[in-house]
Amino acid sequence: MGWKPEGEVRFALCTDLDGTFLGGSDEGKAQLYGAWRRPRAQELLIFVTGRDLDFVEHLCRHEGVPAPDFVIGDVGTSVVAWPGREPIAEVEEWIDACWQSPEARIRALLEEEPGLRLQDVQGGRRVSYLYDPEVLRPEAASKAREAGFDVTLSADIFFDVLPKGVAKGSSLKRLLATLEIPEDACVVSGDTLNDLSLFETGIAGIAVGNAEPKLVERIQGWSHVYHAQAPGTEGIIEGLSRLGHWPLPSL
Repeated sequence: MGWKPEGEVRFALCTDLDGTFLGGSDEGKAQLYGAWRRPRAQELLIFVTGRDLDFVEHLCRHEGVPAPDFVIGDVGTSVVAWPGREPIAEVEEWIDACWQSPEARIRALLEEEPGLRLQDVQGGRRVSYLYDPEVLRPEAASKAREAGFDVTLSADIFFDVLPKGVAKGSSLKRLLATLEIPEDACVVSGDTLNDLSLFETGIAGIAVGNAEPKLVERIQGWSHVYHAQAPGTEGIIEGLSRLGHWPLPSL
């Protein structure tokens, strides 16, 4: 298993992409991305995103985004080492056992629900829709949950049907356990409700300044989550500074 880190991992940033690691000013991106481009054998970068793996590949090849060490993609339903996309079998076998390919059943279940439209890109073990918050009935999510699935709504547009018990946070915890990385060496960061499960892990967290109000409402009073004032990358740096992880030890 060549994907396992060599030696002790002193720190891991486990971050959402859109609005978080991809957000903020060019100056903030240059500062944060520059830190992760340096040699850093004891510091890991883990992307935890609703995006698919091809999107991450494009970012790293063409958009100047530093390559991560691991990617948890597709809202927690794909877990791979990077850059080779080697599946982390210990985690993906658990996801497969929770899923068992019910895509056709989910689509039939929700076919007549108003306000739902299948996303063009589907990946991992999920069925993903775009939704209209003015039209969507609460019964849509209830139907999927009663059928044995989890449903995550975020940013007033994304409606993801996931395996029961599988989310960004639960997949991250399993990855960290597989890698034998202590959770107190990690920080999570995010900006929408599909990042809530990251904060629910109890791992120290940063909600960036542009976080959606529904997420901010849910994390009120959580002492382990810092709500930054700055957006995106600047918010991550602000939070890492507050938590004592910035600058990175390698800088």
